[in-house]
Amino acid sequence: MLFQTLTVLFTLIHVACGQLENVIIDRYFIPTHCSREVQIGDYVRYQYNGTFEDGRKFDSSLDKGFPFVGQVGVESKVIPGLDKGVQGMCVNERRKITIPSHLAYGVLGAVIPPDATLVFDVLLLDLWNKEDKVQIRTLHKQQNCKRTVMPSDFVRYHYNGSLLVGNLFDSSHLQNSTYDSYVGQGSLLKGMEEGLLGMCVGERRLFIIPPFLAYDDKGYGTKVPPYATLIFDVLLVDVFNVKDDVNVEVQKIPQPCRRRAVGGDFIRYHYNGTFQDGTVFDSSYSRNSTYNTFIGMGYVIAGIDKALQGVCVGEWRRVTVPPHLAYGENGSGELIPRSAVLIFDLHIIDFHNPKDQVEIKVIYKQADCNLTSAANDLIMYRYNCSLLDGTHLYSSDDYPEPPRVTLGQGKLIAGLDEGLQGMCVLERREITVPPHLAHGTNGALGVPSNAVLLFELELLQLQKGVPEGFLFIWLKDSPEPLFPAMDMNQDQEVPLEEFSAFIKLQVAESQGRLHPGIDSDTVLRDMFSKQDRNADGKITEDELNIIVNEEEEGPKHEEL
Repeated sequence: MLFQTLTVLFTLIHVACGQLENVIIDRYFIPTHCSREVQIGDYVRYQYNGTFEDGRKFDSSLDKGFPFVGQVGVESKVIPGLDKGVQGMCVNERRKITIPSHLAYGVLGAVIPPDATLVFDVLLLDLWNKEDKVQIRTLHKQQNCKRTVMPSDFVRYHYNGSLLVGNLFDSSHLQNSTYDSYVGQGSLLKGMEEGLLGMCVGERRLFIIPPFLAYDDKGYGTKVPPYATLIFDVLLVDVFNVKDDVNVEVQKIPQPCRRRAVGGDFIRYHYNGTFQDGTVFDSSYSRNSTYNTFIGMGYVIAGIDKALQGVCVGEWRRVTVPPHLAYGENGSGELIPRSAVLIFDLHIIDFHNPKDQVEIKVIYKQADCNLTSAANDLIMYRYNCSLLDGTHLYSSDDYPEPPRVTLGQGKLIAGLDEGLQGMCVLERREITVPPHLAHGTNGALGVPSNAVLLFELELLQLQKGVPEGFLFIWLKDSPEPLFPAMDMNQDQEVPLEEFSAFIKLQVAESQGRLHPGIDSDTVLRDMFSKQDRNADGKITEDELNIIVNEEEEGPKHEEL
């Protein structure tokens, strides 16, 4: 009965009776915010109760279980007074509309009695027009926006979805998960796709989507009714395209760059890992330990493996890795969500190749250098040791005096021992020692595992040495025969004093050399005791010429 329209007939009958009454409107609830009012040609959705003046109900959309939906003033399906009464309404507004009979069912009535004044209590739920577009309001936008959403992109976003009256019908926040989808492939509402285009990661927009660009006459489930305008509060979390490659932004590079990393190198680096919205998901700094791995061997995600190629020691890079080169559609546990773009800020600490040798750079060397260090020499030297990023580790300056050491005796890490050989007194060097010639995979106190070490060296003193296991060596041919030369008083026996005098003479005349670093008298007594085989306090020619069975006892000071 509400939808019967006898407007022309009613008007003709009442014109003859004099002045006509108009619709009486009581706006008894007006929302504080009204961005739009009902106009002729608009579509509306509203709930209503229809009563007579005495309060008796004759119709109600609530009893029917669905609101009225129709176009205002254009081939309207409602009585003229109701059509007129809703004009100027705001969504969420409540009106009491009193309609005289000539704007209702007139003298003829219908199911309604003739000449009945009708009262409608109306709540406006929705309002739109066929000419409406998606309304987009930017609530927040990042200042630095390098990329915006384009058709065929894959996006991840959070949203709150509500009706015009404010009822929340869905929220990704409540599900604690982003909504993930391709744009421009028909998997999203048309209005949602339109609103997402041009967004930046971190941008927040409000979309107002008219029904025909949303769920139209079908609605969605029990929470989105048919012909509902939808409001989405959207925060873009991620965007990428399946054609994307790793993006590398070099932020800082040391000069000079002596070498760039290649496949097969072992690298140590620090990193901060974030999502595109800036949320940190991992950091090597929080563990106070570098991430160590081989390059180009599949030990890290493909995007990082690729981004590490060509880095220099000390370089800073920002690397953006699309999901298909990271953890893909599955993500990684609770740490990395599915289809997430990852951003890594990398700081390269050092890298080396297992085939690397000690690298030596001479800083200063005297022109007249005739004597250089070698294995078995006793040296005194200064050193400073650091990592390649400049981190100080240890120094000879930390001790009261510089260290003394015999080279080639296994007293030093192999690379340092090698780097100290071939030096002149006062020569200064800078040597780079790969970890397999330093402290290796285990590191040392204060030295990280797999660390490349940088030593600054200065040779202060040099005493030429003797081969390991020897106390004395001849620098020139020994006297032949030896015993008569040693028996300086020709009494056929050589006591300790005479033996010591003979050896010291050879050293003084540069005929021979004693073991450095040990008191000479101690060395001489040791040498003498080994030759005085019967321990009678003197060496005879027979004792000097005894040949020892090496298989039984091994050689005994064959220096002489």
